Amino acid sequence: MSDNELGLFLRNRREALTPADAGLPSGPRRRTPGLRRAELAMLAGVSVEYVTRLEQGRDRHPSAQVVAALADALQLATGERIHLYRLTKAADGIVSCTGGAGPNRTVRPGVQAVLDRLGPGPAVLLNRLGEILAHTEGYRELAGPVGLLDAPLPSLPRYVFTDPRARDTYPDWAAVADLQVSLLKQGPGRNNRDIADLMDELSVVGPEFTRRLETVSGLPAPSGIHRLNHPAAGELRLGYEALSLPADDELRILVHLPADAATAAALDRLTGRRPGALRAVPA
Repeated sequence: MSDNELGLFLRNRREALTPADAGLPSGPRRRTPGLRRAELAMLAGVSVEYVTRLEQGRDRHPSAQVVAALADALQLATGERIHLYRLTKAADGIVSCTGGAGPNRTVRPGVQAVLDRLGPGPAVLLNRLGEILAHTEGYRELAGPVGLLDAPLPSLPRYVFTDPRARDTYPDWAAVADLQVSLLKQGPGRNNRDIADLMDELSVVGPEFTRRLETVSGLPAPSGIHRLNHPAAGELRLGYEALSLPADDELRILVHLPADAATAAALDRLTGRRPGALRAVPA
């Protein structure tokens, strides 16, 4: 995991913002589609040298005014602004707010009842380690045939990085891998003992995981679309929505929705719904 998460986040967001997005001319001889450091510095009203120090981790304590100026210049959304603020507070290390408590593997009856209401559509309950604690029958029909539920305590990050079937299951495997690393890095990251142990375990597997620890920011997208190859249903385009439960639970529900009509029809067949029961949700 990068020891300069603040600099990594700023650099990734700078490179993702085009000059056109910022109201600047693209200009000639541009080697990257994103903003240059000088352009970000101009927009934020700071020096290029200061932006460089922040990105390189040589300065990790920007003032609140500078943080706000950078957030404005990078056009950060509310969640991104909160993440940036937390990174500045955690620059010298942070004690995990979970203390010595292990990962939650208990499913409250009320949470199970919510999950039951989501069935037979595909939905799954995950803890902070990406372990699958409960799921709907629709999720079993979706994930069981690809081997995702084979382990006694199934784990999304372990499946993605250690199971050879994962690359066939996910045509967009690299994007799925990025998301899993981002999920592990969010919040306390390595400052949580259990997450650190899992990161160490996955780092042994090979460079695909360790490289992402150095390049992927810890701010996962709460929604999106990924493709999944299903042995019976073929290629499915699945939207996902992550629903966070109260902080005491440290759990999230991941709901899958069809992203096109063909996937909607395939999910209806898999889950035994009447045709047209689950409508496609456009991106």
